[in-house]
Amino acid sequence: MTQDPDALVFDTGPLRHFAGEGWLGVLKFLAGDRGVVIPESVQRELKRQVHDLPVLQQVLDAELIRVDRSDDLPFLMAFANYEQRLAVGQQNLGECGVLALGKTRGLELVLDDRVPRAIAEEEGLRVTATLPLLCCAIRDKQLTVPMVESLADDLIAGQYFLPFGPGGFRHWACEEGLIDYE
Repeated sequence: MTQDPDALVFDTGPLRHFAGEGWLGVLKFLAGDRGVVIPESVQRELKRQVHDLPVLQQVLDAELIRVDRSDDLPFLMAFANYEQRLAVGQQNLGECGVLALGKTRGLELVLDDRVPRAIAEEEGLRVTATLPLLCCAIRDKQLTVPMVESLADDLIAGQYFLPFGPGGFRHWACEEGLIDYE
């Protein structure tokens, strides 16, 4: 499969919560000119969850998102390695696919869960999280601070873990040096 070397590989969590809170359209600003890829394992997780959260069909139908159906030996071996480390039954298989794409294709990963992100960092994979991408979109003037504050508060209300409470995005981002805001 021909791959955009600058593509971002998203895990299930950010896509699920952005769609659930009505912010899926922000994804195109996060990606910018880069492609958005999900491994087939993320697609399967989303399909399993559509019954409980029908808005996830928007993720599955989004033209912006391409599903990578890699089945070559290096990918399968990397997936199996991560599956041994992370999977609990059917849980965390999306992260396994995301990590395997990073390992075998060199793509940048978008992982918000601490453990898979730590594994990616240990292995020297290109990895980021949703909040740094949002801050980049602010710096690029694609999104505004008030818009991202609202988005962050909606994500928190939808039970998405962020490293601050409601109303805390601006302070957190400034303290982390991710945005300058007066």
